[in-house]
Amino acid sequence: MYFTDRGIEELAERRGGDEVTLDWLAEQLRTFVDLHPEFETPVDRLATWLARDDDE
Repeated sequence: MYFTDRGIEELAERRGGDEVTLDWLAEQLRTFVDLHPEFETPVDRLATWLARDDDE
């Protein structure tokens, strides 16, 4: 288990039943990067990976 799994597990436990839009998620990611600019690259990589998840 990676250290980050704790955060993922907390997200699943607290918000697992929520329904969200990708617009909401994008706004949350923008807000996070505004508050923590040092994470711009990893957040950009995650967003790109999510956007291209169905690419061959």
